[in-house]
Amino acid sequence: MNHPVAGAIAGLAGTVAMTAAMRAMFRALPEKDRYPLPPRLITDRVVGPTGLMDALDEPERRDLTLALHYGYGAAAGALYPAVAQRVGGPAAVTGIGYGLAVWGASYLGWIPAMRILTPATRHPRARNSLMLAAHVVWGGVTGVTAAYLMSGKARADLAQM
Repeated sequence: MNHPVAGAIAGLAGTVAMTAAMRAMFRALPEKDRYPLPPRLITDRVVGPTGLMDALDEPERRDLTLALHYGYGAAAGALYPAVAQRVGGPAAVTGIGYGLAVWGASYLGWIPAMRILTPATRHPRARNSLMLAAHVVWGGVTGVTAAYLMSGKARADLAQM
């Protein structure tokens, strides 16, 4: 399978697992920290000025947030195989490292640089812990799934379907 395509599929799978983990961990946050998580905050800040959010009802806003969240996960996943080939090592470990790098580049890098959100260093510890753990889940699933999809075993499994 083409490596960026395998990475995108893996990133999408990782985002499904990440989203489930975020949902579960959100319920465990202290009450004061239970406000919308970054995917929704980012969607509101980026799409809001276009007026589109005003035209949507709440279920449509949630759907848009999820679509953008899954799209970003797939896009970041598409880049993963190139990084993994250079770094090497077990897929889960490489994937987790990549997931943490994506978190850092996003929440300490381009997101605050573009003034979408403040840097993670200004967010509550519990919310940062949630987002870091979610990126560990995303990276691990993305790494293992990408390795499988790029392996000969995946081709053999698909041929039997």
